[in-house]
Parts: sequence; C-alpha cells; structure tokens
Amino acid sequence: MFKENKRVIATDTLIGQGTIIEGKLISEANLRIEGEYRGDIECKGDIIIGECGVMRSNIEAKDVTLAGKLYGDITTKGRLIITGSGQLHGSVTAHALIIQEGGILNGVCHMEPQPEPKQKHGTDADSARKEELKNNEARAKSRQAG
Repeated sequence: MFKENKRVIATDTLIGQGTIIEGKLISEANLRIEGEYRGDIECKGDIIIGECGVMRSNIEAKDVTLAGKLYGDITTKGRLIITGSGQLHGSVTAHALIIQEGGILNGVCHMEPQPEPKQKHGTDADSARKEELKNNEARAKSRQAG
C-alpha cells in the first residue's frame, strides 16, 4: 500500500572534545571533529576540524575547514579554509584555498580547476540568439503585413 522510503537521511557526525578515535572513517554526512582522530577519512559531505581538534589523518571530502591541527594530506572537491588558529602539516589538493591571517600551511599545495559542466549540442547562449532571431523575423513580417 505504501512505498518504503529507502532514501538515507544523512545527519552530522561529531567527535567531541576529550574523545580519541583510531581507524578508518567513511561518512555520507558532514563531520565535525573537536577531539583527536588518527586514521583516514572519506567524507562525501563537509569536514570541520575545530580549534581543539588534532588529527593525524589523510582526508578526502567536499569542503574542509581547519581551525585545529592536521598532520596529513587533504584532498577536497571544493575548498579548503585554514582559519587563523588552523595548522596543516601536509599536502593539499583543492579547487580553492583560503588561508586566514595566522593560519599555517607547511607542505605542498596543488590547485585543480573546477570541472566545467557538460553542454549539450548547443549552448544556452546559442539557443538564446536563435530565439531572438526568430522573434525579430516575426516582428519584421508583422510590420510588412500591417
């Protein structure tokens, strides 16, 4: 009678201050780390490493905000923000990088351009031009008729 809703609703994950975790973490949701984490992280959402957060980890995520300390590498599909209290000791691969005054990056940075969206046969600009020409022709014909 009723269809089952199989869509997974992602909730944010918090690793609180005073917590120490080791291992590999794979997450669909956003992640906030205020404690200590050792191990790799694959996250389809955003990661925030708070001021009290200390990580010895390699991270792969959409966007990363670093206010704590990270010893390892970061790969983002979006941007990396290192706040004034943030420290990164490792390499970065990102589309955008923001380092606020006081932020530290000791390592290598590789910037990649955002992938361009695939266009169909014609571009939107071409379609708009064709539509405008049709409208102009229709107006010219109506003027000639009247």
